[in-house]
Amino acid sequence: MTDTPLLHVDMDAFYASVALRERPDLVDQPVVVGGSGRGVVLAANYVARRYGIRSALPMTRARRLCPHVVVLAPDYDTFTSVSASVMETFRDVTPVVEAMSLDEAFLDVRGATRRLGSPREIAERLRATIHDEQGITCSVGVAASVSVAKVASRRAKPDGVVVVSPAEVTSFLHPLDVGELYGVGEKTQALLHRFGLLTVGDVAHTPLQTLQRALGDHLGRHLHHLAWGTDRSDLSPTAGPHEPERSMGADETFARDTDDRDVIVRELLRLAARVTGRMRAAGVAGRTITLKVRFADFTTITRSRTMPEATDVTVEVHRAVTHLYDALGLQRVRVRLVGVRVEGLVLRATVHHQLALGEPEHGWADADRAVDRATRRFGAKAVRPASLV
Repeated sequence: MTDTPLLHVDMDAFYASVALRERPDLVDQPVVVGGSGRGVVLAANYVARRYGIRSALPMTRARRLCPHVVVLAPDYDTFTSVSASVMETFRDVTPVVEAMSLDEAFLDVRGATRRLGSPREIAERLRATIHDEQGITCSVGVAASVSVAKVASRRAKPDGVVVVSPAEVTSFLHPLDVGELYGVGEKTQALLHRFGLLTVGDVAHTPLQTLQRALGDHLGRHLHHLAWGTDRSDLSPTAGPHEPERSMGADETFARDTDDRDVIVRELLRLAARVTGRMRAAGVAGRTITLKVRFADFTTITRSRTMPEATDVTVEVHRAVTHLYDALGLQRVRVRLVGVRVEGLVLRATVHHQLALGEPEHGWADADRAVDRATRRFGAKAVRPASLV
């Protein structure tokens, strides 16, 4: 039985790396992926990061930091496809894969060591396979707990492996700033610094009762476990390649902040069509529909509605998010971004729609599938709602 069974595998600058596969001439230049207007940076390659550019930075600020930065438009279909292939590679090694996002996951490899070697050997095997098959690199942290594996993968970047055995946990963690701990954000880091707890070792050697009095029972206990590397070591496997994703969604940042309901509702239709198109392609449907709204001051809210039965119909999703938007009762409030997400996805084949009395046999669901067939043959713009033309 290995004493470091958990791997955290994190793609290096995933979106930028995938985008650069087709542009090798740009590899040594500062490159970001994102919208060219008022959007935010989705990802930055390591050259761009030297200028202080990071993901989620407004594109206008990124251009100020590096006027000659190259901006590439995101190709979400390609990102999703590459991610799915990477996750399948993980599941070829072990069925115990907890995906955290498109570009990172935890793996429990204790059942694979007899077949594939030590956790370090498995980590190196994964790096080589992903590089050979996908043309991108990844970094891997290997440890006995989730948080230590996560910190180790950060230390392994870019394109490396760091193994932290149980005997090395304290010497590895304790010299680090408390902000390095997994899940400790800027606010918690600042709070700990105000209490004079600057390093992980400072937190580790503060009595648990003192931490709980200062930070609350839950946070104090959680930080105590993180500082000693004794947090969870069990994973919650996520959906495999033949199971549905848990949710699908899409966001859009307006070129200019707007309070025009017609403009906002039209964009919600575009997003609903994009999301439900992906759902139908994946053969899934969902019951919980979520609206996201970000205002001009960057305040963000979400509102959700659970449908009577799972759906993948564009009109139904659009109608739901429009009702959610209208229910906000906004009066001349300017909106920066809107998003649509469908959650609680299940396989479409398991959903059986009961026709209501007088309901026609063929309806919007059939229309959507006819549109799907047309767009597959003639392109994404072949058939669209009239309001989007």
